[in-house]
Amino acid sequence: MEECKKCLLRESAQEDVYELIKAKIEKLSEKEKSNYDLYSFRLSQCKNCENLISGVCMKCGCYIELRAAFKTQRCPLPYTDKKW
Repeated sequence: MEECKKCLLRESAQEDVYELIKAKIEKLSEKEKSNYDLYSFRLSQCKNCENLISGVCMKCGCYIELRAAFKTQRCPLPYTDKKW
């Protein structure tokens, strides 16, 4: 299978990894979790980033779907204006 460079985990063949990430996100408290609009915005920004490869940020090594779920997390790019 060819690697999808601009896919999120949920869109790739890595369903088992996505299910683990999804379970971690579901366990976050409301205090920790970003709201749906912010989460969706962050994922849309990451999908357009050259550093996204198969759901992983190549700048910091995180699974972006998990990082975006945390209210206090920020994009690792210092020059970004992603409103993370």
